[in-house]
Amino acid sequence: MENANKNSFEIDDLKTQIEQKNQRIQLLEDMIKTLRHKQFGASSEKISADQINLFNEAEAEPDETVGSEAVVIPAHTRKKQKRASIPADIPREEIIHDLADSEKVCPHDGTALKCIGEESSEQLDIIPAKITVLRHLRKKYACPCCEQYLVTAAKPAQPIEKSIAAPGLLAHVAVSKYCDGLPLYRQINMFKRIGVELDRSTLANWMIKLGSLVQPLINRLHEITCEQSLLYMDETPLQVLNEPGKTAQSKSYMWVTATTQTSTHIILYHYSASRSGETPQHLLADFNGALMVDGYEGYSAVCNTQQLTRLGCWAHARRKFVDAQRQQPKGKTGKADQALAFIQKLYRYEQLAKDKTANERYTIRQAQSKPEIDKLKKWLEKTLLNTPPKTTLGKAISYLNNQWHRLSAYTENGAWPIDNNRAENAIRPFVIGRKNWLFANSQAGAHASANLYSLIETAKANDIEPYAYLKQVFTLLPQAKNIDDIDALLPGMGE
Repeated sequence: MENANKNSFEIDDLKTQIEQKNQRIQLLEDMIKTLRHKQFGASSEKISADQINLFNEAEAEPDETVGSEAVVIPAHTRKKQKRASIPADIPREEIIHDLADSEKVCPHDGTALKCIGEESSEQLDIIPAKITVLRHLRKKYACPCCEQYLVTAAKPAQPIEKSIAAPGLLAHVAVSKYCDGLPLYRQINMFKRIGVELDRSTLANWMIKLGSLVQPLINRLHEITCEQSLLYMDETPLQVLNEPGKTAQSKSYMWVTATTQTSTHIILYHYSASRSGETPQHLLADFNGALMVDGYEGYSAVCNTQQLTRLGCWAHARRKFVDAQRQQPKGKTGKADQALAFIQKLYRYEQLAKDKTANERYTIRQAQSKPEIDKLKKWLEKTLLNTPPKTTLGKAISYLNNQWHRLSAYTENGAWPIDNNRAENAIRPFVIGRKNWLFANSQAGAHASANLYSLIETAKANDIEPYAYLKQVFTLLPQAKNIDDIDALLPGMGE
């Protein structure tokens, strides 16, 4: 009897070990599939309509009280490639092509030909960058009588005093790096091709000084963001080579804050040596409202201290289920598809309410989105019990469960967003630029980058051409004497 019990325990123990190893194998296979997809697969998260439509309950058509949309599948026709158009406001230079005098005679009867019109066609041309020198001449005057009074005409304050760089050149370098992603060493080579020798360290110092110059604008933009009732935040790694107490390989972070509630859309970058919760506590010390962020717990301290309403990002939750969906055998459907069907329907209601007022959007969310979220909650509670937590699907379900109250909070206010895409889109230009210039050399350079990125991206968000805007800022900001002068230079807020 004892041997039978012993054998039974050993069998149970072996079964447990096999099950644990099977889960471990499944987890590793999921990791391999995820890594292979990230390296070789498409980055699009678009879901197959055939898979989603399998779950009719989660993908039933919206109620007619909300609105309806027709899906039209056009016949397959070959589309003509759209020809590039030339804007009408670009200056025109006429090049006249005429016949030689000997050809202006009729070959049949020798009569002189008469011009009866012309045919025109246009080409788009470009004049390469041209360097000019601004020579400042300050007139000097003296009293010819007493010969004791001498006066020299003043020169306007410059963005960088005693520098050879004019505002236009500084704006060009800044936009080339922070808007177009051209590292300084590439710009050096470009200047060299047009006959100008510049040093990389000189350009780097210019950018650092410009970062300090525009600090009053950044301070005002920060004050305006903290007056809003809704902010978006996100963060991304940044490598800074020379930081006190840290190795060159360690990570620092660039934080971004965005708002869409003011007449001017604001995007602010902030460099920090760490990802700790101290950074959002510092940035949001004067903010009271709703904060849209991802699931990173570094935001919890400021939300608790400031009593902020923390909103969860459905795009992050959806992305985790997309990863889980990719682990499924090809052509098969599963729990990940079910979750994605629910989430897709929430986004469909948002699309229908996109152009509505906040009150109208609240009504739609309460009538349509909230019941769908309740259905998803029941599905989640059931699925959570029988899904291994360490698998890709298990992690997606755990994330959804842990973030549930934050994710569902958006239905309580028509002005609150469903996701954090605003901040993610705002931080993308920095991520793209980072692939080119790779790192910041110093903390001063990282601070300057944050300030210049802030002005450029805020200008772009308000449909302002970055070069023209920065040239104006670098020209007029050194002469600003009060807060009104500074406010006049804020993107979209000046005259």
